[in-house]
Amino acid sequence: MVTFDPEQAVSVIAIQQLVNEWAHELDVNNGIVGMGELVTEDVGYNVGGSLRNSRAEVLQFYKDRHARLEATEEGLPFHRHTLHNLRVDFTGEDTATIEFGLAYFTTAGVPAKQDHADPALLSDVFMAVRRGDDGHWRISRFDSAMTFRRVNG
Repeated sequence: MVTFDPEQAVSVIAIQQLVNEWAHELDVNNGIVGMGELVTEDVGYNVGGSLRNSRAEVLQFYKDRHARLEATEEGLPFHRHTLHNLRVDFTGEDTATIEFGLAYFTTAGVPAKQDHADPALLSDVFMAVRRGDDGHWRISRFDSAMTFRRVNG
Protein backbone atom coordinates (compact mmCIF):
# COMPACT_ATOMS: atom_id res chain seq x y z
CA MET A 1 0.00 0.00 0.00
CA VAL A 2 1.29 3.44 -0.93
CA THR A 3 1.32 6.04 1.83
CA PHE A 4 2.18 9.72 1.65
CA ASP A 5 3.12 12.15 4.37
CA PRO A 6 0.85 15.24 4.62
CA GLU A 7 3.06 17.41 2.37
CA GLN A 8 3.21 14.69 -0.29
CA ALA A 9 -0.56 14.26 -0.11
CA VAL A 10 -1.02 17.96 -0.87
CA SER A 11 1.48 17.63 -3.73
CA VAL A 12 -0.41 14.64 -5.17
CA ILE A 13 -3.53 16.80 -5.38
CA ALA A 14 -1.57 19.62 -7.05
CA ILE A 15 0.01 17.17 -9.52
CA GLN A 16 -3.35 15.60 -10.37
CA GLN A 17 -4.73 19.09 -10.98
CA LEU A 18 -1.74 19.86 -13.23
CA VAL A 19 -2.53 16.82 -15.37
CA ASN A 20 -6.21 17.78 -15.50
CA GLU A 21 -5.26 21.34 -16.52
CA TRP A 22 -3.02 19.88 -19.26
CA ALA A 23 -5.93 17.82 -20.65
CA HIS A 24 -8.31 20.79 -20.38
CA GLU A 25 -5.82 23.04 -22.19
CA LEU A 26 -5.61 20.54 -25.05
CA ASP A 27 -9.39 19.99 -25.21
CA VAL A 28 -10.54 23.59 -24.93
CA ASN A 29 -7.62 25.67 -26.25
CA ASN A 30 -5.80 23.20 -28.51
CA GLY A 31 -2.64 23.81 -26.49
CA ILE A 32 -2.21 27.39 -27.68
CA VAL A 33 -3.36 29.47 -24.69
CA GLY A 34 -2.06 28.10 -21.39
CA MET A 35 0.37 25.31 -22.23
CA GLY A 36 3.38 27.50 -21.44
CA GLU A 37 2.35 27.69 -17.78
CA LEU A 38 2.08 23.90 -17.51
CA VAL A 39 5.53 22.83 -18.77
CA THR A 40 9.05 23.61 -17.62
CA GLU A 41 11.37 25.73 -19.76
CA ASP A 42 13.56 22.65 -20.41
CA VAL A 43 10.71 20.18 -20.95
CA GLY A 44 11.29 17.03 -22.99
CA TYR A 45 7.96 16.54 -24.79
CA ASN A 46 7.42 13.72 -27.27
CA VAL A 47 4.50 14.67 -29.52
CA GLY A 48 3.72 14.32 -33.18
CA GLY A 49 6.45 11.72 -33.60
CA SER A 50 9.28 14.02 -32.48
CA LEU A 51 10.88 15.09 -29.24
CA ARG A 52 10.50 18.79 -28.41
CA ASN A 53 13.28 19.96 -26.07
CA SER A 54 11.95 23.25 -24.74
CA ARG A 55 8.79 25.12 -23.82
CA ALA A 56 9.18 27.22 -26.98
CA GLU A 57 9.29 24.10 -29.19
CA VAL A 58 6.18 22.65 -27.52
CA LEU A 59 4.27 25.90 -27.96
CA GLN A 60 5.33 26.11 -31.60
CA PHE A 61 4.16 22.53 -32.23
CA TYR A 62 0.67 23.34 -30.91
CA LYS A 63 0.49 26.64 -32.83
CA ASP A 64 1.48 24.87 -36.06
CA ARG A 65 -0.95 22.03 -35.39
CA HIS A 66 -3.79 24.47 -34.71
CA ALA A 67 -3.10 26.35 -37.95
CA ARG A 68 -2.89 23.10 -39.95
CA LEU A 69 -6.18 21.75 -38.55
CA GLU A 70 -7.95 25.08 -38.86
CA ALA A 71 -7.01 25.19 -42.57
CA THR A 72 -8.66 21.84 -43.36
CA GLU A 73 -12.05 21.68 -45.04
CA GLU A 74 -13.60 20.34 -41.82
CA GLY A 75 -11.94 23.01 -39.68
CA LEU A 76 -10.84 22.39 -36.11
CA PRO A 77 -11.98 19.00 -34.86
CA PHE A 78 -13.68 18.38 -31.54
CA HIS A 79 -11.55 16.37 -29.17
CA ARG A 80 -11.46 15.25 -25.57
CA HIS A 81 -8.85 13.55 -23.41
CA THR A 82 -10.18 11.19 -20.74
CA LEU A 83 -7.69 10.24 -18.02
CA HIS A 84 -7.75 7.15 -15.83
CA ASN A 85 -5.62 5.22 -13.31
CA LEU A 86 -3.36 8.18 -12.50
CA ARG A 87 -0.45 7.21 -10.24
CA VAL A 88 2.14 9.51 -8.68
CA ASP A 89 5.56 8.30 -7.52
CA PHE A 90 7.86 10.79 -5.79
CA THR A 91 11.47 10.60 -6.96
CA GLY A 92 12.62 13.48 -4.75
CA GLU A 93 11.23 16.28 -2.62
CA ASP A 94 10.41 18.38 -5.70
CA THR A 95 10.21 15.72 -8.42
CA ALA A 96 7.80 12.94 -9.29
CA THR A 97 6.83 10.63 -12.09
CA ILE A 98 3.28 10.04 -13.23
CA GLU A 99 1.67 7.22 -15.14
CA PHE A 100 -1.91 7.19 -16.38
CA GLY A 101 -4.13 5.91 -19.13
CA LEU A 102 -5.56 8.25 -21.72
CA ALA A 103 -8.54 7.74 -24.00
CA TYR A 104 -8.54 10.29 -26.83
CA PHE A 105 -11.73 11.08 -28.69
CA THR A 106 -11.59 13.23 -31.82
CA THR A 107 -13.67 14.04 -34.86
CA ALA A 108 -10.53 14.64 -36.94
CA GLY A 109 -10.81 12.74 -40.19
CA VAL A 110 -14.42 11.75 -39.50
CA PRO A 111 -17.09 13.55 -41.56
CA ALA A 112 -19.90 12.70 -39.11
CA LYS A 113 -18.49 15.06 -36.42
CA GLN A 114 -20.41 14.65 -33.14
CA ASP A 115 -22.22 11.54 -34.39
CA HIS A 116 -18.92 9.66 -34.19
CA ALA A 117 -18.37 8.42 -30.66
CA ASP A 118 -15.63 5.81 -30.49
CA PRO A 119 -12.18 6.72 -29.16
CA ALA A 120 -9.46 7.50 -31.67
CA LEU A 121 -6.81 5.93 -29.46
CA LEU A 122 -5.88 4.67 -26.05
CA SER A 123 -2.42 5.35 -24.68
CA ASP A 124 -0.28 4.78 -21.63
CA VAL A 125 1.14 8.17 -20.63
CA PHE A 126 4.36 8.84 -18.76
CA MET A 127 5.19 12.24 -17.30
CA ALA A 128 7.81 13.64 -15.01
CA VAL A 129 6.98 16.75 -13.03
CA ARG A 130 9.08 19.20 -11.07
CA ARG A 131 8.17 21.80 -8.47
CA GLY A 132 9.69 25.16 -9.36
CA ASP A 133 11.06 27.87 -7.10
CA ASP A 134 7.60 29.47 -7.24
CA GLY A 135 6.08 26.34 -5.65
CA HIS A 136 4.17 25.31 -8.79
CA TRP A 137 4.42 21.82 -10.25
CA ARG A 138 5.07 21.69 -14.00
CA ILE A 139 5.53 18.94 -16.57
CA SER A 140 9.23 18.33 -17.26
CA ARG A 141 8.80 15.26 -19.48
CA PHE A 142 5.93 13.87 -21.54
CA ASP A 143 5.80 10.64 -23.49
CA SER A 144 3.17 8.07 -24.35
CA ALA A 145 2.80 4.63 -25.86
CA MET A 146 -0.29 3.94 -27.94
CA THR A 147 -2.07 0.74 -26.90
CA PHE A 148 -5.06 0.90 -29.31
CA ARG A 149 -6.04 3.16 -32.19
CA ARG A 150 -9.13 3.63 -34.34
CA VAL A 151 -8.85 2.48 -37.91
CA ASN A 152 -11.17 4.41 -40.23
CA GLY A 153 -12.74 2.64 -43.11
